[in-house]
Amino acid sequence: MNVTLQEILSLAKTLEEELPPLPQLPTAPRGAELARWMDLTLLKPEATSEQIKALCTDAARYRFATVCVNPLYVSLARSLLQDSGVGVCTVIAFPLGATLPDLKACETRAVIERGASEVDMVINLGALKGGDYALVLNDILAVTEEAHARAVSVKVILETALLTRYEKILVCLLARAAGADFVKTSTGFGPGGATTADVSLLRRVVGDALGVKAAGGIRTLSEALAMISAGANRLGVSAGVAIVREAMLPGDKP
Repeated sequence: MNVTLQEILSLAKTLEEELPPLPQLPTAPRGAELARWMDLTLLKPEATSEQIKALCTDAARYRFATVCVNPLYVSLARSLLQDSGVGVCTVIAFPLGATLPDLKACETRAVIERGASEVDMVINLGALKGGDYALVLNDILAVTEEAHARAVSVKVILETALLTRYEKILVCLLARAAGADFVKTSTGFGPGGATTADVSLLRRVVGDALGVKAAGGIRTLSEALAMISAGANRLGVSAGVAIVREAMLPGDKP
């Protein structure tokens, strides 16, 4: 998206007044195939290596899209999931986002070297709230440039519960301009998680150009399907196994 910052700001104002309708989205898979739309997540700071091993066992058994783990555990997860078809996702500047763009870029390189296939980065929330939109853009660029040079996709975590409607719209446009692959609602550590209203808003802003990942507080099949109906095409879930088991059809095999 080759546009200037001023053009992005102007478009954000326009979209604040009137959003386009939801684009046509793929139909969610049925049964156990729903796991391929999910990142099975364990990001608690007290998570142990044994818990990560159990997470990876479940992810391989049910064939989730990825496991999402803290950077410390990327190498372990990669070694456990070799040839499983399950990717390894990790987080950058998590959960606050309040670090230097150079450090985010360095962390991105380090986790990719250890086997990460996707990275979820937290934006600089203070810069966004303070109106330093060039910093927000360059902060995302620092990660996307490192990741895309190594064929790794980037999801940009917005922490929507802390943002105004205008800020949500604007940061989606900044993420798109920076070449991100997804926008993501939440860290799961903020004051609120994913909502269908936010997912719909993000999808209407990014259209079909980016993915939308809903994360934070999704614990049941009905909640997962509601997020997909609202426009999500990836979910971050710690309760993924329970959700997939609930979704399984007769004849499905884990």
